[in-house]
Amino acid sequence: MLRSMHDLKDYTIGAIDGDIGKVKDFYFDDEAWVIRYFIVDTGAWLSSRKVLISPLSIQHPDWTSHRLAVAITKEQVENSPNIDTDKPVSRQHEIEYFGYYGYQYYWGGPGMWNTGLYPDSFGTPSERAEEERVREESVKAERARHRDDDPHLRSCKAVIGYHIKAIDGEVGHVEDVLINEQTWAIQYLVVNTSNWWRGHKILMAPEWIGEVNWPDKTVSVELNRASIEASPPYDSSEQLNREQELNLRNHYGRSASWMIETVIERAK
Repeated sequence: MLRSMHDLKDYTIGAIDGDIGKVKDFYFDDEAWVIRYFIVDTGAWLSSRKVLISPLSIQHPDWTSHRLAVAITKEQVENSPNIDTDKPVSRQHEIEYFGYYGYQYYWGGPGMWNTGLYPDSFGTPSERAEEERVREESVKAERARHRDDDPHLRSCKAVIGYHIKAIDGEVGHVEDVLINEQTWAIQYLVVNTSNWWRGHKILMAPEWIGEVNWPDKTVSVELNRASIEASPPYDSSEQLNREQELNLRNHYGRSASWMIETVIERAK
């Protein structure tokens, strides 16, 4: 199922021994278009410090009560590496963060989460313990190899309002993003076209993007205005189903996302 970024905002992150705080924003990887961290405001218990929580820690999402249970303690969060969420997160910061929590790095492998499509594809606790032993043996080499990497992390909130440029002109602006609740991938940008014609909201998949100009706050797509104007409208009050998604992708001559996932899983 797909979740709106706006709907996920203010979800409560619940640790093993109490609430950590509320989600205020997300960092996504602008190469893979996957949510890598929740930016969480801890409120009064930690002097409103903002902390990063990885989707890898999620155990029991409760969508009805807007709550995400994570397999970490409040003490772990309190003692976690202090990362300034108002500044770019470096790869060194990420390596320190993943080392602190004992997570396997999400980069360096063929899947969205290194070894697979899903955050929980890292295995059972016993398997993770073995992975931790192996990880400790290679962590020094990993630190040296990745210390100068650019992690390509961007704020979801900052992307809202970016102008969408078709091949032959502007067509709208980003109003929301739809996030896959299993993979935490950004599956679609929700584009409002009403400022360019008496239009409607439509969906754009990240793989249709040719270029993002971050300084100019524009997203260029490899589509023309006529095809976008004729695109199936998106109704945010209804859950997008597979038939609608298939109609959308057939309109643009693209493969459906679940077909892509199936091919990747079969190839593993």
